[in-house]
Amino acid sequence: MKLLPQAVCITLLATLFNLAHAEVARPNIVLILADDLGFSDIASYGSEIQTPSLDALAASGISFTNYHTAASCAPTRAMLLTGVDSHKNGVPNIPESIPPAHQVHENYRGVLSRNVVTVASLLQNAGYHTYMAGKWHLGKARDELPYRRGFSRTITLADTGADNWEQKPYIPIYEKANWFADGEETTLPEDFYSSEFLIDRTIEFIDSNSDSQPFFAYIPFQAVHIPVQAPKEFTDKYLDTYQQGWTALREQRQKRSKELGIIPANAEMQTMSSTHDWDSLSAEEKRFHAKRMAVYAGMVDAMDHHIGRLVAHLKATGRYDNTIFIFSSDNGSEATGGDNPRSLLNRLGLRMQGYTNDYDTLGSKGSFNTIGPSFASAAASPLAYYKFYAGEGGMRVPLIIAGKPISDKAQRSNAFTFVTDITPTILEFTSTPAPTEFFGGRRIVPMIGRSLAALSRGEVEQVYTESDYIGYELGGNAALFQGPYKIVKNRGPVGDSEWHLFNIVDDPGETNDLREAMPDKLADLLEHYHQYAAENGVLEVPASFNGTTQVAINGIRDRFGKQLLVLLLTSIICGVFYILYRRK
Repeated sequence: MKLLPQAVCITLLATLFNLAHAEVARPNIVLILADDLGFSDIASYGSEIQTPSLDALAASGISFTNYHTAASCAPTRAMLLTGVDSHKNGVPNIPESIPPAHQVHENYRGVLSRNVVTVASLLQNAGYHTYMAGKWHLGKARDELPYRRGFSRTITLADTGADNWEQKPYIPIYEKANWFADGEETTLPEDFYSSEFLIDRTIEFIDSNSDSQPFFAYIPFQAVHIPVQAPKEFTDKYLDTYQQGWTALREQRQKRSKELGIIPANAEMQTMSSTHDWDSLSAEEKRFHAKRMAVYAGMVDAMDHHIGRLVAHLKATGRYDNTIFIFSSDNGSEATGGDNPRSLLNRLGLRMQGYTNDYDTLGSKGSFNTIGPSFASAAASPLAYYKFYAGEGGMRVPLIIAGKPISDKAQRSNAFTFVTDITPTILEFTSTPAPTEFFGGRRIVPMIGRSLAALSRGEVEQVYTESDYIGYELGGNAALFQGPYKIVKNRGPVGDSEWHLFNIVDDPGETNDLREAMPDKLADLLEHYHQYAAENGVLEVPASFNGTTQVAINGIRDRFGKQLLVLLLTSIICGVFYILYRRK
């Protein structure tokens, strides 16, 4: 037998060792998604809310200050998990808000299409354990649940939202809160609080596998989606924090974001037309509104606390050093609820749903809380607009990527990034190839996102160039990005349905409209937007479209459709007999 030369043997052994080491070293991925969290709602982005766990991640990773999502939850989640535009992955809007005339189109069903593949499926095929604990909202039929879309263990809420203290729907379009465990309907425990429960289940899933395979954990929190609820010990920390009102808070956060370098020092900020005059309120009204925001802060604080529990567990079990954390929000702050929540009509409506909004119990079990448009503007500070709208306050949210496999020092990037970039980034971090044309024997839509891995490691300064145009549309609100420029159209009642042009690098507050000064740039971007809309099958919403009204109409149809049909038929039959009787 002829022996191989010593040098060859050493090379082979080194190769085998490196291959084995590469397999072991594949990082765990923890993808955390807050719900309706505003741009400046965490301390490292300018907030007064205590978020030490997220601040620690920011201090050892990269914070993105020009990252954009869709302005509503389901479209963001669909793009986040697939890297494909919302009009091609089947979720151009939340299903509850899609007009019936649009729902006949395959790409407007509001359910994650089979023509896209989730990052969970790709990682599962690559040998990862895949877990999800939190809100799904991409389909509730058996084959639409995350358990059938690449997640091996799941505890998921299928709806747009639900109560945080018990298994209870938060709006009357739902008969019940639809929770599922590993693809089957489930019942929540008696001691349920959403943020705590989701981290408990995530830890349970991670600990259930003791092999050497890495894991992908997706944790889409309910915090701070309505109803805004928090344990009393968290709320009480902020009872005196918001006594000066929403305008003062918006200005404080703008000042802090400048000090942190989040926005340019000379950036301006506009006052939203939906912001009420704080000084016109009575002392009792001010007290109540301050408590509303205190509960909101407590809910963010509680979420951060439980994220800290997960980090501590990963450290205690030796998994932390090989874990990459990605934290973001699905859209900007939520303005629903109005600034007169204690009106008789509002209180009667809440009681019909089994809720109250009394001051003493606000945020506790059985209470229903929102922050309304004025404090939502403060949560979006220093940006304009909020959830549903295509202004920066609806689309620009925090993004932190951290973990020892990437970096151990704080960095900041103002490079434009988009929600479709997250899946390609995870794939590069985990050395998982992206499919191109086929997956699982079916043709799929290719990803459009760009990996942020090189940006996270400080190897490049941009992933999009001046020749890249990124389009967006949701419910008639639309935008297109190119370099530092953005054209945007916001419908009523807050917007004017006109196209505007901004330089969002110099002017993230969208205060200086450039459409008159740069008509050629506006025309060029409008041409590319119309091209985007045509290529992606964007449908125009009717002039009378109102998202809130459409949710109510669709909800009544879906929940009470059969009863209404019986009532209608009964009325027709009775009417016919009455007419015959009168004639006789």
